[in-house]
Amino acid sequence: MITPLPAAVLAVDVGNRKTDLALVAADGSVLAAARGATASHQAVGLARGLEQLVRLATRAASGAGGSAGGAFGLRSATAAPFARVGAFCLAGADTPRDVRRLARAIGRLGLAADVLVRNDTDAALRAGAPDGWGVALICGEGFNCLGVSPDGRSVRFPALGPISGDWGGGYALGLAALGAALRGRDGRGPRTALERSVPAYFGLRRPLDVTHAIYAGRLAERRLGELAPVVFAVAGAGDAEARGIADHLADELAGAAVATIRRLRLVRARVPVVLAGGVFGTDDAAFHARLREGIATRAPRARVARLGVPPVAGAALLGLDRIGAPTSAHERLLGEMTEERLAASG
Repeated sequence: MITPLPAAVLAVDVGNRKTDLALVAADGSVLAAARGATASHQAVGLARGLEQLVRLATRAASGAGGSAGGAFGLRSATAAPFARVGAFCLAGADTPRDVRRLARAIGRLGLAADVLVRNDTDAALRAGAPDGWGVALICGEGFNCLGVSPDGRSVRFPALGPISGDWGGGYALGLAALGAALRGRDGRGPRTALERSVPAYFGLRRPLDVTHAIYAGRLAERRLGELAPVVFAVAGAGDAEARGIADHLADELAGAAVATIRRLRLVRARVPVVLAGGVFGTDDAAFHARLREGIATRAPRARVARLGVPPVAGAALLGLDRIGAPTSAHERLLGEMTEERLAASG
């Protein structure tokens, strides 16, 4: 007798700072969820990332009471998969070559019978645009954007950082803040409260101390991404330099959304624009207003909204699409997949 698979969908959303994972039944019910450290191949390397995926899947399966919960080792493929479909939406799955490489590596793990690999923008768009078309803006550690038209045409940016013309995300904010702090302190630029707040965040005295700590390897450069809330707080207190950095980000994001809308020929449409990623969690009203105004002045019918569910819900929906689940399953999934549930599982 063939043992039934414990779940219909293994849904995974991998960002540069964390990984969310869920096991979902065919009716959309969430059997288990797990949150853990990033499994991004860009952040921790492919081997460590794969190990992290297996750890989280094992934890989730154990929590769901699945018989396969203890059957997975970190060094070998499984005897039976956790789910019929594995929907993996990954930061760093930016090029066709990336997707092929990741799909091969994840497929060898045996986590699911059928493996679907997409970029993390696909999860955000699927979760935030019920009709399946619109624009997804990601602003977390980095930046990305995806647009899909009602007829299925898509527009993407390379999202490879400065070499592909990008500026944005928490890391860019933090790097700009450190630069402004250094220049203010040594006289190359205007004075700014960032001169104090940036080093203070890391327990240091001067902006140059931060530079030296990074240069000497005592402080990981990627931790500059943690400064995004500091930038918004200083901007909100009236600091002109911090406000300039926040404004630059709003303008970049609006520009990406509008460029995508134009390339899809949707300027006159009521196109959904989904905002996803930790940076959008700021309560800085001026930033949000500038972003929305920047989109509205060039795409006046666009509907801008922050994603109201965790992006892993979008990965789950992609998996449910794959098995032909009914609309009722989608609705149930969106009702059960909450940030609170994921946070409690971390």
